[in-house]
Amino acid sequence: MPAEHGPTARHRRLAAELRRLREAANLTPEVAAGILGWSRTKLVRIETATIMPRVGDVGHILEAYGGPGEIRAALLELARGIRNRGWWAAFDDVLAGGYVELEDAANRIRSWQTEAPPGLLQTPDYARTLIAGEYPDDQDEVDRRLQARIARRARLARTDAPEFDVVLAEEVLRRPVGGPVVMAGQLAALLEAAEQPSVSLRVVPIALGYRPGLGQGSMVVFEFSAPLELDTAYVETMAGGMYVEDMMQVRRCCSMLDRIGGAALSQDESVALIATIREEFQAHVHA
Repeated sequence: MPAEHGPTARHRRLAAELRRLREAANLTPEVAAGILGWSRTKLVRIETATIMPRVGDVGHILEAYGGPGEIRAALLELARGIRNRGWWAAFDDVLAGGYVELEDAANRIRSWQTEAPPGLLQTPDYARTLIAGEYPDDQDEVDRRLQARIARRARLARTDAPEFDVVLAEEVLRRPVGGPVVMAGQLAALLEAAEQPSVSLRVVPIALGYRPGLGQGSMVVFEFSAPLELDTAYVETMAGGMYVEDMMQVRRCCSMLDRIGGAALSQDESVALIATIREEFQAHVHA
């Protein structure tokens, strides 16, 4: 996951909500900027998340636009929060801030993975193998990215851990990343994760043949219960990861996840399959 230095998810959300509030007040950018005593350029840069507004600027906007009191209070809180640096700021050279921010704040994470287990469930040995494949000539980069990935895993150990619904293609379990020893350890970690009350882990079997979303890359949907924190999807494409924030598009992503999940084994059946595949890898270790 590349480093990301653009606006964070919450910054983008604040910008979108301020623009929506202006439109609800039937104000053009030119008229609104005149009321605020600003240049149109400043207002547009705030609404497009090009610049991070001061809390006082947001308060000024809210006084000018009006709107429901609870929405205005939530936007002020959001404005204060976007300047807070999360734990991931220490890894901003290797972590995608927007992705990790969503991961850190979500109340529920729905994950469909076709290539590897989600980063939150990867063992250090498995993760190191993947990262080293991307950076074969830079051991410092590998070590740094591994530290960041291990730090992310702490999310599931917190008291406010999200519901984590994971669906894996069976191919993920059988792909011998790092060899039998690494895979046996990774599958053991998946079995351990499946015992956590906040984690649901299911597998779409290869024997199914056709499955919904065949050809569709991995997908993650971050769901929130707080106001103004709209659900966001992250979709893997040939051109790289893409964030989806439009409500209708996110619903389509959720619908696809529902269809894929409908083709998956139950959790008990999935755990049994993972245990069987782990035994196969262990047999290779001792052969």
